[in-house]
Amino acid sequence: MDARIKFRHLQTFLEVARQRSVGKAADALAITQPAVTRTVRELEDILGVPLFEREGRGIRISHFGEIFLKHAGESLAAVQRGMDSVAQALKSEGPPVRIGTLPTASATFMPGAVAQFLASGTGSQVTIASGENRALLSSLRLGELDLVVGRLAAPEVMTGLFFEPLYTEEVVLVVRASHPLLARRNFTLNALANFVVLMPPSGAVIRPFVDRLFLTNGIPELPRTIETVSDSFGRAFVARNDAVWIISRGVVADELSSGRLVALDIDTSETRGAVGLTTRDGVEPSASLSLMMQAIRDHVSAQQGHF
Repeated sequence: MDARIKFRHLQTFLEVARQRSVGKAADALAITQPAVTRTVRELEDILGVPLFEREGRGIRISHFGEIFLKHAGESLAAVQRGMDSVAQALKSEGPPVRIGTLPTASATFMPGAVAQFLASGTGSQVTIASGENRALLSSLRLGELDLVVGRLAAPEVMTGLFFEPLYTEEVVLVVRASHPLLARRNFTLNALANFVVLMPPSGAVIRPFVDRLFLTNGIPELPRTIETVSDSFGRAFVARNDAVWIISRGVVADELSSGRLVALDIDTSETRGAVGLTTRDGVEPSASLSLMMQAIRDHVSAQQGHF
């Protein structure tokens, strides 16, 4: 390795790549923006290529930056694993298992899978994190997470990552049992303009599927929307209001089975996508992580009809 490349170069580069902003990266690293800019330029001079490019008022990672991203992420992840191993040796515990989950997984098979894993007695500390898909995958790439459970992300987001599909699911439009739309025999998506619609935000992994659904049905924009990734807010809001909630089927599977929520009779098959396990490509999982992944597979298999 070129002795001129320091830990701060990799850390700063990865944070700028994650935030797609020098200012946000500076805030996250608790340093000044000029320091971030100077460090990135030093790394670019060492590598002899531009790592970022201007895009409007912001920046985006360059082709060369994408190539370097995987290896830089692996380097920091290896250091983090080494630190964890030392900490585990001191505590005589199994390696930690840090998982990022999207709402679909959290609401269905993850509780049972975690319970099964804990019963195996590895002594590993389990951490469950939630958030937008892009943020979780960035944390996975940096070694802050060991596994992300959720939908397959867009190809440009999957650099340096490996996806194992488990099943597919589609997006549904759900309402409370007394919603006015349920009394109408024939209606189209245009009818949503008369109601508040809860939408996945732009960073959510299912948002492109929803946008494509509206585009193919000739709906450019809805007048009243709320963007949220909170399934607890979604459940509470649609239970108390004549709103429509656009969400992955697995998140509301229990409510649909009990009748507390009802899916509108709209064909959403084009929103179907793969759900599975995302890990760092080329990184061998620890024994504890392997046990957790198998527990997830077991519970997905047992609940296939639930999604």
